[in-house]
Amino acid sequence: MTQSVVVQVGQCGNQVGCRFWDLALREHAHVNKKGVYDEALSSFFRNVDSRNSDGGACEIGGRIHYLKARAVLVDMEEGVVNEILQGPLREVFDSTQLLTDVSGSGNNWAVGHLTYGSAYREQIVDKLRRAAEHCDCLQCFFLIHSMGGGTGSGLGTRVLSLLEEEFPDVCRIVTSIYPSAEDDVITSPYNSVLAMRELTEHADCVLPVDNQSLVDIVNKIKHMSQGGKPGSVIKRDSAIISGQGGLSGAEKPFDAMNNIVANLLLNITSSARFEGSLNMDLNEIAMNLVPFPRLHYLVPSLTPLYTLADVNVPTRRLDQMFSDAFSKDHQLIRADPKHSLYLACALMVRGNVQVSDLRRNIERLKPSLPFVSWSQEGWKTGLCSVPPVGHSHSLLALANNTCVKPTFIDLRDRFNKLYRKKAHLHHYLHVEGMEQSCFTDAMASLSSLIEEYHHLDATKGRLMPDAPRLTIAT
Repeated sequence: MTQSVVVQVGQCGNQVGCRFWDLALREHAHVNKKGVYDEALSSFFRNVDSRNSDGGACEIGGRIHYLKARAVLVDMEEGVVNEILQGPLREVFDSTQLLTDVSGSGNNWAVGHLTYGSAYREQIVDKLRRAAEHCDCLQCFFLIHSMGGGTGSGLGTRVLSLLEEEFPDVCRIVTSIYPSAEDDVITSPYNSVLAMRELTEHADCVLPVDNQSLVDIVNKIKHMSQGGKPGSVIKRDSAIISGQGGLSGAEKPFDAMNNIVANLLLNITSSARFEGSLNMDLNEIAMNLVPFPRLHYLVPSLTPLYTLADVNVPTRRLDQMFSDAFSKDHQLIRADPKHSLYLACALMVRGNVQVSDLRRNIERLKPSLPFVSWSQEGWKTGLCSVPPVGHSHSLLALANNTCVKPTFIDLRDRFNKLYRKKAHLHHYLHVEGMEQSCFTDAMASLSSLIEEYHHLDATKGRLMPDAPRLTIAT
């Protein structure tokens, strides 16, 4: 059995990560009625002998286990981690795997990446190695961070480069939360573009999620719950509103947004955590969906949306679930995939769905989806038999699609507005090791990435006889 380690960096990364562990425990408790520590649990949790444990007691299937999450928590402002340690999941995290400071990174990528990255390098590496040593067969690192602030963008991408340095053969899947245009962090365009260069160079896959799409989805779900249909009410113990994701205190406005990202992680890891007739290894995602090393940004979409809210609505036709996965309304970034080009696509299905249903829907949808000419069969499928708690099925689609280009162009434009005036630049250049060339290099990297997507878009509808062929097995 393989194991994976989750690395949570910054306020957003730790809040999303904490919600993931909360939901994962809930799923395992629902499935594991006998309360036995098994391979499914071992994929993301380790069992600690109670005599040597500093706590960590969790009830699974009516039995008490001393579980520790395979996680490393890093934040240079200690508030959120302290909140986690005072919340209901406090015993799930190994205290030796937490790293905090008090002052934060001041919304400055350079402080996170260079100042804290250098000061805490050895401690971070030590915690990563320790997490890896607890695994029999380490398959993947999941990094969760945001792009707009200083710690998430700066230290988060420094951790990513350390993962590549220390564990070059272990897959690195990054979930990156992108700021919206109305973001209240003025320097977020700088932080995001500087982080983009690191993601492009050091990640195997990046799952981009933008805040505005999360807001839109939360509003859709609330609208569904207030639609006036009998039973169409969000349950109290639901994935959209329950329990602050293992944090203490009152519900915060962004908790519902964090929960959606946690559900993305729940779905992408389901094949690693549970059995299925067509399970997908995590390292197969990069192998099958990334034909060119830099073009590894995979657009996620979740369907049906009501599984995120546990809304009691009649089950829609299975085929509709597949159709919705290719609608811009279900994507976690604002983009239109059907008017762009697909390089490859993965469908990760959970629940009572047959392989024949999967293949029938792919054949049905294929004619309407523009794939590059050399990858018409560019599909990867996974089928996990365990659905989300309380539902019959769900679907996560990961699309390697050129529709990410407008998001990156918008980011570049926002960067340029600041950079042309040299606004706020002195805050970065005062940081030891930071030079103006870091900005120009990051901008050149992003422009090059945009150009690569643009080149592929230009081939839409045209044959590319000299291009490498990508064969993807299901």
